[in-house]
Formats: sequence, C-alpha cells, structure tokens
Amino acid sequence: MTEYSKKRKAFLNAMGEYTKHDVAVAFSGGADSSLILKAACEEAEAYGSRVYAVTMQTELHTMEDLKTAEKVAEETGAYHIVLRINELEEAGIEMNPVNRCYLCKRLLFSRLRERVCQLGIDMILEGTNADDLKAYRPGIKAVEELGIVSPLKDAGFTKQEVRQMAAEYGISVAERPAAPCMATRFPYGTRLTKEKMLAAATGEAYIKTLGFYNVRLRVQDELVRIEVDRDRLEQVLKYKKEITDYLKRLGYRYVTLDLDGFRSGSMDLELGGKGGI
Repeated sequence: MTEYSKKRKAFLNAMGEYTKHDVAVAFSGGADSSLILKAACEEAEAYGSRVYAVTMQTELHTMEDLKTAEKVAEETGAYHIVLRINELEEAGIEMNPVNRCYLCKRLLFSRLRERVCQLGIDMILEGTNADDLKAYRPGIKAVEELGIVSPLKDAGFTKQEVRQMAAEYGISVAERPAAPCMATRFPYGTRLTKEKMLAAATGEAYIKTLGFYNVRLRVQDELVRIEVDRDRLEQVLKYKKEITDYLKRLGYRYVTLDLDGFRSGSMDLELGGKGGI
C-alpha cells in the first residue's frame, strides 16, 4: 500500500466515524473543504446523517468565493448555511494586525459553533492540511482552541494529495487556486476598507481573464505589485498596456511586476518567518 493510499484510508475511516451523527463542515468552496464535504456526504449515507456546509460571507472574501461555495454545496447534496459576518468591525482587525488570522478565525468559528449548536451538532470539520503547518497560519490556534477537527491535517494530507483525491471524487474545484482572504494583499498595520479590498479583487479578477492561474495584487499605498507564476512573467508583459490602464482606472498610481513571481504569503516576509497566504 502506498503512502497516499494509507492516508486516504485513514481519512475515510475517520470521516466514517465523524458522520455517524449530523456534522457541520466549515465550507469555503476551496479544494480542501470541498473534499471534506464530499467525503462527509458519502460516508453519512450509511447512517442517514445530515451534513451541513456552513459558509461565512464576510468583508474579506469575494462574491465569487460565495458563488463557488453555493455551487459545490449543491453538487454534493449538503445542506448549505450562509452566515453573514462583518469581521472587520467585530473581530477588531481594521488595522490588519499580525494576529489578524487568529482574531478572525476565532470570531468566525465561534459564530459557526453557535449556529450549529442550534441544530444539535457538536462535530465541526474544517480544511487545514499538512502543508498549512509549514506556513504562518495563526488561525490554526483558534481552530484548536474551539475544538474544531481537521481531518486532512490529521491524516497527513498534503495539498497535492488533497487535489489528487478531490479529482478522484470528481469534485469540480479540485484544481481551484487557493483563495485566501483579501487582507493578505496588504502589509500588516494597513487600515483595511471595503473599497481597498474590492479594488484589489477586481484587478485580480481582470488579470485572471487574460489566462493567468495564480494572481495576487500586493498593495502598498498607491503602488500595486503584480504576482503571477514565475513561468508566466513574460506573458504579463504582452498585456502591459491593458493591465496598466485597467489598474490605474482602479486608482493605483504605480503598477509594478514582481520579478520573483507568485509567492504564497509574500506579505509575511517582513515577519522573518514562514510564508503561506
């Protein structure tokens, strides 16, 4: 049995245990939580249990993220609940503090637990994987404090293995790029506003329409730094005028291309530690 097969078996065995009763999945519509949701729905059939996909609609995520979550939840047959939360105000993260992810996750998962407790549900699953432990992810502390279970991490699944199993299940978002919250586009200590985050999200969406997969706009005052996969840097220059004109219409004065290419967590480099978002 291969290492992947062992992890797969351990994951499904655990999911079988978790779904003996009704269960909730913290659901973003990404590959990780979609795999958990799909596996939960399939395993729950044996027990007649209900699976609830709970999505948080917040100021830090785009409407595209919500639409994707709605689509995948429908594909799996899960009961879908959307919680609307203004974490900018309620979690005290307007100034983008270094522990933003912890404060935000603590608020979101506390609200999630309150909601599913009304349904008589105690078991909540979420999508942290083993690779996330290598990055700067203070939100994991909040997950652990609140007793949320991370079956992919517990089984030792890497992101690549998550995508592999999601593809085996026929999950439509198996290869969907990671979609971290829009606060990750700004340096720590920067005041976050809806307008700033909407501009960054709009700019990224436009560049993706030109055929780019991983896209981040890192915003520093009036300067925007474009990150794409390193092997696509030359392709960006073919659209130099279109991209520059579009981003300047969004309010950016200076448009630059990061020659290091896309790096997950590049705004965390100032911390002198791990990247990851």
